[in-house]
Amino acid sequence: MAQFSIRELLEAGFHFGHQTKRWNPKMKRFIFTSHNGVHIIDLQQTVVLLRDAYMRVRQTVQRGGRVLFVGTKRQVVEVLAEEALRAGQYYVNHRWLGGTLTNWKTIQGSIRRLREIEKMRTDGTFGALTKKEVQRLERERIKMERSLSGIKEMERLPEILVVVDTNKESIAVQEARKLGIPVVALVDSNCDPDLIDLVVPGNDDAIRSLKLFLRKMSDAAIEGNLSRSGKEGAGDDKRDPQVTGSDPVAEEMVVLAG
Repeated sequence: MAQFSIRELLEAGFHFGHQTKRWNPKMKRFIFTSHNGVHIIDLQQTVVLLRDAYMRVRQTVQRGGRVLFVGTKRQVVEVLAEEALRAGQYYVNHRWLGGTLTNWKTIQGSIRRLREIEKMRTDGTFGALTKKEVQRLERERIKMERSLSGIKEMERLPEILVVVDTNKESIAVQEARKLGIPVVALVDSNCDPDLIDLVVPGNDDAIRSLKLFLRKMSDAAIEGNLSRSGKEGAGDDKRDPQVTGSDPVAEEMVVLAG
């Protein structure tokens, strides 16, 4: 059974928001205080909302749904791909192609083209082409691979998105909203929480907080898949993840933030 604690979030730097002058006022309800010109996020809310997000992802996968992890900022590229693959899910960790969701049929055409070139590389076709033609195809493949590698096995639209940095991934969020696909997101103090279905308030810049968030979401997908395949007891889905005790109270967070 998954467990969540404020101490774990605190140690990952989850509570550090942006500078107070860079905040989005809509995040006010998730802010505990400010410290040295930086907003401190209320981890007592975050720990519960992270648990809720975990449950939603787990339940989605248990019902046969698929998860698309989205995050293209430099510090998240590798860990996002690793956690998505660990859970057997999909990801976009380089430039989001406009229409990835809303123009899925066109994206599928690009995926078919990528597979076609990959097949040409292995079936001897390249050997019958000129060097210039091979170079052109390789450039085309590399360009598509960067954007499509994490979704080239995705046969249908995902049932849920897991997003880090909703400002940077605003197009992905907009497309999901347009199609009614729920979004779980790590939402920092400079973002608009009203655009997100399941908000997890927290630091979306620090690598430790990013890793923690993505690991929890990956664990949720893995647990959902195990439950779906019958490798856990039939009653496991009823056992909610637990928020553990022995955590610092809210008033201690600023002191601990140091």
